[in-house]
Amino acid sequence: MPRLLVALLTALLAGCGPATAATGLSPSPRPVPREAYAVGVRTLTVEPGSARPLPVTVWYPAAGRSVAPGRFPLVLYSHGLHSLPVLHAEVTSRWAAAGFVVAAPAYPHTNRRSAQFDRADVRNQPADAWRVIRHLIRLDGLRGDPLAGHLDTDRVAAAGHSAGGFTTAGMFTSGHPARLRAGIVIAGGGMAGSFAGPPATLLFVHGEADRIVPWHVGRAGYDRTDWPRAFLTLPGQGHGEYLTPGRPGFEQVIAATTDLLRWRLYDDPAAGRRIATGARLPGVTAFEDQLGISR
Repeated sequence: MPRLLVALLTALLAGCGPATAATGLSPSPRPVPREAYAVGVRTLTVEPGSARPLPVTVWYPAAGRSVAPGRFPLVLYSHGLHSLPVLHAEVTSRWAAAGFVVAAPAYPHTNRRSAQFDRADVRNQPADAWRVIRHLIRLDGLRGDPLAGHLDTDRVAAAGHSAGGFTTAGMFTSGHPARLRAGIVIAGGGMAGSFAGPPATLLFVHGEADRIVPWHVGRAGYDRTDWPRAFLTLPGQGHGEYLTPGRPGFEQVIAATTDLLRWRLYDDPAAGRRIATGARLPGVTAFEDQLGISR
């Protein structure tokens, strides 16, 4: 792992004590990670013989060639139109280094290599994402699989960029399992019926000058729910340049999203208190906070 990545993640992870479980939640999967993990990558295919096979890229905390000891929360990451999971590795690998298993499917009719591209197929992608989650839950109990015994299947988050942000919102519909505890909507917005069912914590990330999915679309999704939520705006930025290392706002996006995941999936109160501080950089970001965190 590049030294800069390790340094960034070590800073994010420093100073964290043991996790404290929130009332009504299952015990934390393991002590809050204090240092960045090495990152491993594997690929698999969900239902290869079906009408909608889903190639999936999985990033995971690694020890040598194996998954690191312990159980890790799961993050489902959804790509945008004409994209691929590998193109989001600068984000997903950092979350894996922070102690999460991150699974990213290539959706059948919106990925860059699709032979039958159809942007309207986004409406089917939340169901695809849940198929991936169910598959990984089965792998956790499958003797001999590299992930067996390494997933905390009660602690799940969803995240995505652009069409993947809409896909993420579409996973939070009435009746969604309570294990889905957090959502990160990047340059996206709500779908019909989204933000219903068991309350979860939401973080919206959006460039103010986004011409592909305008800022007000993300804001409308934010305003339609009263769940614990926050909105991270990148003034003057477009559809996702802030997801590139070295670009203005990248470190703030990584810090805020990583701490949100650590807070909700590791029950790490220190991470929750860091979210707003890590997200704010005058002239680069603006952060609206309705997370309800006591500081």
